[in-house]
Amino acid sequence: MQAAMEAFLRHLRDSRNLSPHTLRNYRNDLRQFADYFALTRTPLKEIGHAEIREYLGELYDRKLEKTSIARKLAALRAFFKFCVREGWLEENPARLVRTPKLPQRLPSVLTAEQVNRFLDHLAERPARQTGVEKRDARARCLLRRDRALLELLYAAGVRASELLGLDLPDVDLQGQVIRVRGKGRRERQVPFGSKARAALKGYLAVREQLLAAGKQASPTSQALFINAQGKRLSACSLGHIVKEYAQLFDPNWHLHPHALRHAFATHLLSDGADLRAIQELLGHRSLSTTQRYTSVSIEHLMEVYDRAHPRA
Repeated sequence: MQAAMEAFLRHLRDSRNLSPHTLRNYRNDLRQFADYFALTRTPLKEIGHAEIREYLGELYDRKLEKTSIARKLAALRAFFKFCVREGWLEENPARLVRTPKLPQRLPSVLTAEQVNRFLDHLAERPARQTGVEKRDARARCLLRRDRALLELLYAAGVRASELLGLDLPDVDLQGQVIRVRGKGRRERQVPFGSKARAALKGYLAVREQLLAAGKQASPTSQALFINAQGKRLSACSLGHIVKEYAQLFDPNWHLHPHALRHAFATHLLSDGADLRAIQELLGHRSLSTTQRYTSVSIEHLMEVYDRAHPRA
């Protein structure tokens, strides 16, 4: 089974161009599945839909979320489909296993006023309020970087991985457009506004200082956003930055990078943007993925109606 899984992961990497993060999820899900059947030494050809249901039952017993179980089942379906295509199996046993019914969850979205106040507050924040001395040049560089990060997350509505994957040539300051590599390495052009442009311009003016100060920096690094060591910023660091500034603004906020993407899409839709255009900007392959923001927008309108209408 292990050899088949490694071949499948190579196929995902080389043929489908999946991101390292997605590949890591596939590998972890398949490894858990293989470990479960390693205890009974069950070969790949003897695993049927009954055995897969038994494995899922074990996951339910461990109190895993239905969303996690559904993701693991999707990984198994893709793996067994690959095995059938390669001639290692005659049929896909996971195809007969029903996906858990998932609750319809709408993302919690910040209002446009909340986002504007948050970003404006960040722009006005002096270095001393983040726990570093104002005279520290590197700290000022990091503050400029952080402002550019947050402004661009909301202005372009990009995923965290897309933002961190940006290189210097991907940014057109004059045209206010970035070239984004999304899922499956599909490229798209995404515009951004004047405030993000100003923040990026301020950061790019000091990026070389940050790069020069980094002990692990490569002088030829093309990464747009770098850390204090001069290396490309990681997803973990981005999450920490967003959380830190959010709680400096409001201790009750628990913000994550994707929340700004949700806000971007919902605010565009609320202001009359075309759903197809939003789909293109977000890089969604399917319109149905974008349509969930319609529900969020309608829910918001109902709240406004209930508060404002005298006979609501």
